[in-house]
Amino acid sequence: MTRVDANSRACREFDHLARVDRRSVLTAGFGSLLGWGLARNFVSRSLAANGNAAVQATASASGFGRAKRCIFLFMWGGPSQLDTFDLKPDAPDNVRGPFKPVATKVPGLQICEHFRHMPELMDRVAVIRSLGHDDPAHLSSGHATVTGHLAPVVNSDKDPPSGKDSPHIGSLVGKLFPAPSTLPSFVMLPWKAYHPSAPGGQAPGQHGGWLGSAYDPLLIGGDPNAANWQVPALELRDGITAEHLADRYTLLKQLDAQRAAIDSAAAAARMTVDQAKAAGLLSSTAVRKAFDLSEESDATRERYGRNIHGQCVLLARRLIEQGVPVVNVNWHNDGQNFWDTHGNNFNRLKNDLIPPADRALAALLADLSERGMLDDTIVAWVGEFGRKPQISNGNGREHWPYCYSGLLAGGGIAGGAVYGKSDALANYPAANPVSPQDYAATILHALGVDRDASLHGPDGRLHRVYGGKPIEALFA
Repeated sequence: MTRVDANSRACREFDHLARVDRRSVLTAGFGSLLGWGLARNFVSRSLAANGNAAVQATASASGFGRAKRCIFLFMWGGPSQLDTFDLKPDAPDNVRGPFKPVATKVPGLQICEHFRHMPELMDRVAVIRSLGHDDPAHLSSGHATVTGHLAPVVNSDKDPPSGKDSPHIGSLVGKLFPAPSTLPSFVMLPWKAYHPSAPGGQAPGQHGGWLGSAYDPLLIGGDPNAANWQVPALELRDGITAEHLADRYTLLKQLDAQRAAIDSAAAAARMTVDQAKAAGLLSSTAVRKAFDLSEESDATRERYGRNIHGQCVLLARRLIEQGVPVVNVNWHNDGQNFWDTHGNNFNRLKNDLIPPADRALAALLADLSERGMLDDTIVAWVGEFGRKPQISNGNGREHWPYCYSGLLAGGGIAGGAVYGKSDALANYPAANPVSPQDYAATILHALGVDRDASLHGPDGRLHRVYGGKPIEALFA
């Protein structure tokens, strides 16, 4: 039996526990959690542990099940491939732009000069230069990127999230391999990606989708670099201590037991896993410690960058270190349309976008390596599409989904590799094309999700977990 088979069956057995008795939750003092997207259905970690053993015993495909956790860095807006990891110095002036390629630790592999920290770490990264699809809309292509499946409505910036969306990769992992103890299985920082120019607003696919809201991420907002930043979901109400919370939780269980004796048998499950998880989050010292960046040295915080992105990435490292399986860091709301550089592309990249992204990614890879965690942590760095090769009149680049670049590292991925090739202008893939579905499938493969796995949604429909084929050639 595979890891997925064991866990998916066990998860289905617990699906009936996903209902939330909101009145009981509020009575117990947990109301502050409900507005923060807390994943509400958690299954015992022992079930996942049994599944892990089965997978490790039967895994045969290259890299399968090597990763235990994932950090997904979503560069919302669409970074320009020509100005980051696939420069074309021999292209015409109206294509190549002003940036120069620089050598890296990997012979023959060059990247943009404004990545000052990554050149020495490219031996730990695989660059995919042949990503591509045909959807130029932020919202629907964002769905494909973070879920590995096409959006319910493609080529659309008008359709917001819905229950028809595919689950985020983090939601799938939370279903199959839930976190231990009181930890959340999927955390998202520092917001759900939203585009003010898109009529639909928030990108679909950033939640539990057809798995149900029980598998939504724990959303942690705000700026972790701010001196007064706190995690509202972990803050007890005034006058409520952890001891008071434990007493209320015990009382709640007693009341539920009494109700179960009076009500019908169907009411016997009122004391849900949700309430236990909420109580654990609020009262656990270990959970609070995982979110406490003051535990890090000033040098480490500087290493990641004293900015919102750098501190979110540092927090992601702390969370996976404590046992959270998936952390998604979305590029934050910078008030300037993120990596969507229709105008002023080069100044934005040089001054605002590349420096914090470079510093944070380099610090993360070095930090994970030093802690012995990179080999079993898969790190993804990618946007929803790339930019058009021809520079526009406003010194920007327009949307271009047909060819772009993405990175993968750790979790068995061969460092220093370049997979795929773009044509002379980075218009289209010239070799080994890769879809967003394939990119996501590669992450699932590294995490040990069976390629033939399917899951039932709350409506009883069976859904395939994989939307593409993993790139096994990327694994060492």
